[in-house]
Amino acid sequence: MSSIKQMKNPSWFLSGPHSADIRDHLPASNDIPQIKDPHDVLIQISYVGVCGSDVHNSPLSYVEQAHPTIQVHFWQHGGIQVFVSPSSPLILGHEASGTIVSVGSSVTSIIPGDRVAIEPGFPCRRCTYCKKGKYNLCAEMRFAADPTHNQHGTLTKYYLAPADFVFRLPDDMSLQEGVLVEPLSVAVHTVRHLGLRAGEDLVVMGSGTIGLLSARVARSFGAGRIVLCDVLPAKLEFAKGYIENCETFLLNKDASPEDESERLRNTLFSAAKASSDEDSRGVDNVIEASGAASAVQIGIYILRPGGSYIQAGMSGRMKIEFPINAFGAKELNLKGCFRYGPGDYELAMKLLTAGRVAVKDLISSVTPFENAPDAWEKTARGEGIKNLIEGVKG
Repeated sequence: MSSIKQMKNPSWFLSGPHSADIRDHLPASNDIPQIKDPHDVLIQISYVGVCGSDVHNSPLSYVEQAHPTIQVHFWQHGGIQVFVSPSSPLILGHEASGTIVSVGSSVTSIIPGDRVAIEPGFPCRRCTYCKKGKYNLCAEMRFAADPTHNQHGTLTKYYLAPADFVFRLPDDMSLQEGVLVEPLSVAVHTVRHLGLRAGEDLVVMGSGTIGLLSARVARSFGAGRIVLCDVLPAKLEFAKGYIENCETFLLNKDASPEDESERLRNTLFSAAKASSDEDSRGVDNVIEASGAASAVQIGIYILRPGGSYIQAGMSGRMKIEFPINAFGAKELNLKGCFRYGPGDYELAMKLLTAGRVAVKDLISSVTPFENAPDAWEKTARGEGIKNLIEGVKG
């Protein structure tokens, strides 16, 4: 491996489980990426966040997986369904911020030197879903670090993106904080798609980055009672200081979902209320942000009749048991949730700029570019909330 200083565009390529190295990622011109589309911009990456999908997805853990299942298991297993290999390695990373180096001839909204957050998925703009304003469902989506379309990620020095998929950071927002605009946009999409109304209560299953941010966004939307559930005491302790007036509930991972949902119900609602109004002993909304099978089931059980449930977490299993009778009998509103769509990044930026949501406290560590695997391992062990990798210096 050549020295990073000798490379024009050093990038971290994953070629298999626990197998990654730094290579010079150059186009045919053997130079740094060049703008060809007049609407594109060239960005020097400053920081990249480590998502749970970059490293692992255990069905027994409450690590949220807010991105496609094809991305999970990458560091530990090399992928799932679609795998990287020595002959088709992949640059990892999709949560990123950076500085504009140059812009295409048609770009007027961004100039060189601007510090930006990057929305890392570029739709075709022509299909039925794109035209309906649901570009997150575009089958031709080019999402960072997606082997299905051989789309490399952001853990590189230089990265090309359409100008309308980068967002200028306010002067008082750091580039480290800019990385968190991506998971915050997932949370914004989750709460908006759920349809939560002011004053309604909410249970969030899983207190990883997406669970925490979803609760924080829900609070800014005027949610009433908010309860975060997890199997990890440290995550819940952090949540108490991060989300104003939130409640926490430590789940017993060895208990059945039926028993845990009843224990949660008894904690949230008094015995007196149980005898007088059994049907009201449930919550208005559930955001499932872990992907754990037991959490999905608890979420269904804890809802009141007519309540709303949204699945924001991805599971490591292709199939899980689902309490269909409880779902049907209570006439629940059930929704899926995938990444983010039109307006989500813009609203995330507005919430940050207005101080309605803060992300700085979520940053747990920053690892130098050349030591990126250390950050992956740290996240795989469940250490910290959001671990960052610093971009190439110079």
